[in-house]
Amino acid sequence: MPFKTLDDLTELTGRRVLVRVDLNVPMDAGKVTDATRIERILPTIKELSEKGAKVILLAHFGRPKGERVPDMSLEPVAQVLADYLLQPVDFAEDCIGQAAEDAIADLSDGDVLLLENTRYHKGEEKNDPEFAKALAANGDAYVNDAFSAAHRAHGSTEGVARLLPSYAGRTMQAELEALEAALSTPVRPVLAVVGGAKVSSKIDLLENLVGKVDMLVIGGGMANTFLAAQGISVGKSLCEHDLADTAKKIVAAAEKSGCRIILPSDAVVAREFKANAENETVSVNDVPSDAMILDAGPASIEDVKKAISEAATLVWNGPLGAFEIAPFDTATVAAARFAATLSADGKLKSVAGGGDTVSALNHAGAAEQFTYVSTAGGAFLEWLEGKVLPGVKALEA
Repeated sequence: MPFKTLDDLTELTGRRVLVRVDLNVPMDAGKVTDATRIERILPTIKELSEKGAKVILLAHFGRPKGERVPDMSLEPVAQVLADYLLQPVDFAEDCIGQAAEDAIADLSDGDVLLLENTRYHKGEEKNDPEFAKALAANGDAYVNDAFSAAHRAHGSTEGVARLLPSYAGRTMQAELEALEAALSTPVRPVLAVVGGAKVSSKIDLLENLVGKVDMLVIGGGMANTFLAAQGISVGKSLCEHDLADTAKKIVAAAEKSGCRIILPSDAVVAREFKANAENETVSVNDVPSDAMILDAGPASIEDVKKAISEAATLVWNGPLGAFEIAPFDTATVAAARFAATLSADGKLKSVAGGGDTVSALNHAGAAEQFTYVSTAGGAFLEWLEGKVLPGVKALEA
């Protein structure tokens, strides 16, 4: 790997280690409703603490835009983190200045301290050099374990990394190794499954993938735009008709690079978008004018499963239908469980990510059997789009 990891960070006893983590967790009435991101950072924090480091956590919460917004304080998260770590987590009322200095001075070897929301300072999102220096003054080394924030060139993700000896935490390392194995140096054939509502949000992703993968399944509302670009009527389905030329260009690029695109051949349609709405399965060539496509049909599911069985590596982003409501979750669940079984049997390396993707895989009960499921949203997508992530680039430098 072109960056250092915790394996390279030695003689930690008594050293102040700034650790950028992602604690931007969903909260309701002061309670954390999904602790997945907290669970992901535990290995890095525990390893540093057990080796005697003074662990100083940097994180953002919400979008306070450089102001102190009480509802966006990280203080409630400190106790939740302590419960998961099974050790106390101290809290400082600021991430720089006297409050931070005093809290750090009180730390003993192995202690953990969470500093207040970095976005309370305008210098964070502006990546202001003076703010980065103020952060760096509180540490002897820097560890970035927040891949999900690595697409932002902020003070705590990029600026400070250029001022201290910098390392990738265990979650960051796992993310980068999984993505490298999926796209940079994959075992072929490589299959990408890309779903979701709109092509417009994933143009860069599709354009990058058709040049890197051997097969590409396009599902969800996105598939409707590709079908319409072929002259197929999709009734009242969600469809971006104005992107027909874009869809044609992506298909042409795929043909040129030898990437096989797989679109639905049949669909489950309904007149209403609600749970258990009356529905029928039709060929995509026979979608009624007053109906909308809400899921892929059984023939399409078999096509997807066949592609998965032919692949050695799978990259998955986005559902194949309106998985949030039954019975329009059928295609997503069937394909996800099929991929999970092959992954568990060691026949497939599967990497998935993106908010809807994680929800869909959890809904299918398939997430734990995938080789790797990323908790990152924007960063995961930008990596798949082939973009440079500032937080990763800074570690390489």
